[in-house]
Amino acid sequence: MAGKTIAVLATLDTKGREAQYVREQIEALGHRALVIDTGVVGAPMCRADITREEVAAAGGTPLVQLLENPLREVAAPVMAEGATRIVTRLAAEGKIHGIISMGGTQGTTLSTAVMRALPYGFPKVMVSTMASGNVAPWVDIRDITMMFSVTDIMGLNPIMRKILANAAGAVCGMADVKVQIERGDKPLVGITTVGITTKGAMKAAEVLEQAGYETIIFHAIGPGGRAMEQMMREGIIGAVLDYSIIEVSNEMFHALLAGGAERLTTAGQLGLPQVVCPGAVEVLVFNEPETVPPPFNTRTLIRHSPKITDVRLNKEEMAEVGREVARRLQHTHDEAIFMIPTGGYDSYAVPGQGFYDPEADAAFVHELKAGLPPNFRVIERETHIEDPTFASEAAQLLISLIERRQNR
Repeated sequence: MAGKTIAVLATLDTKGREAQYVREQIEALGHRALVIDTGVVGAPMCRADITREEVAAAGGTPLVQLLENPLREVAAPVMAEGATRIVTRLAAEGKIHGIISMGGTQGTTLSTAVMRALPYGFPKVMVSTMASGNVAPWVDIRDITMMFSVTDIMGLNPIMRKILANAAGAVCGMADVKVQIERGDKPLVGITTVGITTKGAMKAAEVLEQAGYETIIFHAIGPGGRAMEQMMREGIIGAVLDYSIIEVSNEMFHALLAGGAERLTTAGQLGLPQVVCPGAVEVLVFNEPETVPPPFNTRTLIRHSPKITDVRLNKEEMAEVGREVARRLQHTHDEAIFMIPTGGYDSYAVPGQGFYDPEADAAFVHELKAGLPPNFRVIERETHIEDPTFASEAAQLLISLIERRQNR
């Protein structure tokens, strides 16, 4: 059959009729469906192209053994591991070109675990009863398309048929797209920013693009920085202007924009050219003012939006952040640059604004300098982080690092 092959991931004992319907919709669009059964206990309601026995075996435990004591907490990780191994192998071999699944809490958890193992750009569609709420546990930092099923996925009806047909059309359309993630002659440059450093990041991107570099900008709200570093690991991003490292301080003090324990370590580990700036590193982000915990709730609060409240770190806390940033950058063994605007790290921290505190910033810089590895060059400028001159210099310095690395 002509067309692309779409993996259909489903527990065929409970979602067999729906999986069969999705198969028919995919085939009606001129593509091929490869149905993979991740069920364990009940009898499959439709034919599987890759059986549950094969999935369990790939996960390291024979199905007959799982059936001896078929607890979900035992079987689900085995089936998820098996499906992940099968699907990632098929994708790497070019034998599948998209994946679709449907499920409730259990099915969404298993299927999105498989999808998260697939590369960026690979079509992924998850039809889920959970897609109307917080989908972060299932999507994380991957490009998974979540479609709310509206009704429970328990049988076909006019609504469910239409939703599943739409989902099948979506994944087939994605698989048909000709655009690919291409690697140019020059490295793709990752840039981090948040709203209160955006003007500087935009100027830096402009300078890089004028020099012939494509940029990819990440909103440094936790998943953004982690996604950037994952793309470094996958070889998509080849240099980084880490303009806003707010995710480090938010991780330290348990605020909303936490970027994880590995944030700010990956570029150094991989030996990628990097310029780092302290954009918004002194800001912690919470929701409404009543959600700001002690001791921060007694300080100056700035309402960034109706749902976002910002608070600034004091001198002692900034010193702690300086030590932590320096510790994370110990992974860097190649030449790198840390640029510091002494006039403020974001638009709220400049003279006349609520977060202006040069003494606290100086404590950060003192500890940072004391702990950075010797291959880091520290450059201080008497301006603020959104100054176009500062941003332009940061971009130009990154270009010089890239070119020196290429000319070795």
